[in-house]
Amino acid sequence: MSTILNAHGLAATPPAAGGDLIKDGSQDTFMVDVIEASRDTPVIVDFWAPWCGPCKQLTPAIESAVRAAGGAVKLVKINVDENQELAGQLRIQSIPTVYAFKDGQPVDGFAGAQPESELRAFIDKVTAGASGGAAIDAALAQADALLAAEDFEQAGALFQQVLQQDNRSVRAIAGFLRCMVGAGRLEQAVMMYDQLPPEMIQEQALVSVKAEMDLAAAPPVEASEVANLRAKIEANPKDHQARLDLSEALYKSKDKEGAVDQLLESIRLDRAWNEAAARQALLKLFEAMGPTDPVTQDARRRLSSILFS
Repeated sequence: MSTILNAHGLAATPPAAGGDLIKDGSQDTFMVDVIEASRDTPVIVDFWAPWCGPCKQLTPAIESAVRAAGGAVKLVKINVDENQELAGQLRIQSIPTVYAFKDGQPVDGFAGAQPESELRAFIDKVTAGASGGAAIDAALAQADALLAAEDFEQAGALFQQVLQQDNRSVRAIAGFLRCMVGAGRLEQAVMMYDQLPPEMIQEQALVSVKAEMDLAAAPPVEASEVANLRAKIEANPKDHQARLDLSEALYKSKDKEGAVDQLLESIRLDRAWNEAAARQALLKLFEAMGPTDPVTQDARRRLSSILFS
C-alpha cells in the first residue's frame, strides 16, 4: 500500500498495520490474543481466507473502523485455512465471519461483508459507544448534506475532520474529492485520487468520483455550441451523436436531468446505435451521480421502462 490522503488532503504514508490494535492470530495465540485480552478491551475476531472475495472487501474496512475507534476495541485476524481446528471449534461455517469477544466470552457477531456504517455501528455496540463511531457517522451525514447543497468549503472541512480520525474512510475521501471537484480544483483532486491504494479505488464511492472527474475534465462547452446541438436535434431527432454531445454539455452545465433526458431519448429511438453508445454514456452518468441520487434513481426506472416495453 502506498499513499493516502491525510486530514489536509495531502499525500501521507498510511499508518502501520495497527500495532497492538490489529494483529494476525492463530489457534496457539487465541487464548492470549482474544480470550485474555478481551477482559481489558473488547476484541473483534475476523475469520478469513486468502481465496475469499468478500474477505478482501471486509478486512480493510474493519481494520479502518478499528483504527477509527481509537483504542476502544482490538482486532485479531484468523486465517481459517491455517487454523481449521479453531474454526471448527467455533463453528465457523462461512467466511468472512466476525465475532466480538468481551470479558472472555463471545458477545456478538455477523457473517458476510458489511458497509462502513454497519461496521461502525457494530463496534459502537460492542464498545457501548466508547468508539465514537456515532459521532463520525453524524459528521459524515452533515458533510454529505453540505456537499449536496454545494457548500464545498464547509463540507470539505468536515470531511477533513473525519480523516483526522480515520484517514482510510472511503466515504470521507470520496466526499473530500467531490468537494475539490465542485470547487474547481480538479487537477489537485486527480493528483490525490492517483495516490490512493489500488484496492481502495475499487469501492463504489470512489468509482463514482472517478467518473465525475472524467466528465469534469472534458473541455468547457460554450452556450452557442449547446444551441447548435439543440438545432441539430430539432432538425433531425435521430442525430444520436448530437444527443450524446448535448448530454455531455448539459451535464457539465449542471443540468443532470437534461443530460439524462437526451440519452434516454436516444436509447428509446435506437438502443443499438453505435454499439449502445447512449446506454454506455448513461451508465457513466449513473456512476458519476451515484446510486442514491434521485436523478439516477428516476433515470433507472425510466430506462427499465424503455428496455422492457
